[in-house]
Formats: sequence, C-alpha cells, structure tokens
Amino acid sequence: MISIVTRHGLAIDGGTLPAALARLQRSHFANHAARAVVIADIQDEKGQLVATSIGAHRSTYIRYDVSDENQVKFLVDSTVQTYGCLDFMFSNTGIINDINQSILELDFNAFDRLLAVNVRGMAACVKHAALAMVEGGVRGSIVCTASSVATILPLTATPIHTDYIMSKHAVLGLVRSASARLGEYGIRVNCVLPLGVATPLVCNTLKMTTEDVAKTMEPNDLFERGCVDN
Repeated sequence: MISIVTRHGLAIDGGTLPAALARLQRSHFANHAARAVVIADIQDEKGQLVATSIGAHRSTYIRYDVSDENQVKFLVDSTVQTYGCLDFMFSNTGIINDINQSILELDFNAFDRLLAVNVRGMAACVKHAALAMVEGGVRGSIVCTASSVATILPLTATPIHTDYIMSKHAVLGLVRSASARLGEYGIRVNCVLPLGVATPLVCNTLKMTTEDVAKTMEPNDLFERGCVDN
C-alpha cells in the first residue's frame, strides 16, 4: 500500500500541532502494511525528521502548500511516478484564525486565507488523489479531517470562529459529494470528526489550559451538557 499523509501548518502565533501527534499519525501507516508513506507539509525540518524516523527505504518527505493546486498535483504525481500507484490519502490539513471572526467582525482577508487551506486545499487533495486512483485502477481510500463542530449543534454556535466552522461544514459536504461520485470506482471517501484535542492550537484558540480543554472535551461531560446523544 502506498500512502500520502498531509498536514498543513496549524499555526497560531507561530505555534504548531505537536510533532509527537504528527509522528503518531504518520508512523501508524508505516507500521500497518504501507509499503511506502509520503509525508507532505510546509514544515521542512519536522517533515524530514518524521520521514527519517520511519525509514528512508519506505518514507519520503515532499514540501507543499496545500492552497496551491499545482503543488498538490505535483505531490500526487510524484508519488505515483516514484512508487507506481497511490492507495491511500489522508488529508489532515487545516488552520484556524486567532482573531475574532464573528459575523459582525469578519475579516475577509483572514477568511480567504483560511478557506484556501481548509476548503480549497482539501478539495484539491481529494480531486488529485481520486484522479490518480481512477487512472491507476486502484480501489483506494481517501480520508479527510473535518471537526465535530460540523455535527454537534451546541458547539457550532461558537460565535467567534465563523470562518473555521463554515470550513469544517464544507469538508463534510465535500466528503459526502465525493463519495457519491467515486463509489462506482470502488474508492471510499470518509472523514474523521474529532473533538478538541489539547494541542497548543486548541489551547490558544480557546484560551484554556491543557487540563481545562481535556476536561471540557470529555465525552461524559458532553453527554451531560446535551452536546451529543448517548
């Protein structure tokens, strides 16, 4: 199995998703039947370290900016050229703005930048991965990272992240539409919708400590507050 695992820099004031979490995601594929794992990111040093930790014989790193479709196409095309096919794409791309983006304060420059990554970039990953699979006759799988804010109504009411919440609803729509189109080729398209993980990204956004985020996002606490069905 040939896999691509992507992650655009999840940046707030220079902070990023912890490298340990990224390594866990990527090494999982390498340890579960993947013949090769291609790692794509904009953080060269961390990306190279992860590829090295997996092993040069079965992992390579490619720098790319997900908001640029040509770079996404190059990522997929070079993977197919090097390894012969693409079986799996995990698009884990996303950013969030650290300014008040309520509907009354919506900054459209920040809005456009976020949607270029979270929506346009995600769609480009699905498009070019799907094209490679269709052309190669591969009954593959594409997985996108959305968010629980796209499904849990009380959380979607958060007023200051309009653009981010919109983008995660868009990812859910993308997956539904793409899966309907690609099913005839035997290509599965799914998404994961995680609750908040106590990363620097989430802690800085919510202005909460690691412990507070972990407590707030505990499933039992969400059941009690009626955020999810039991």
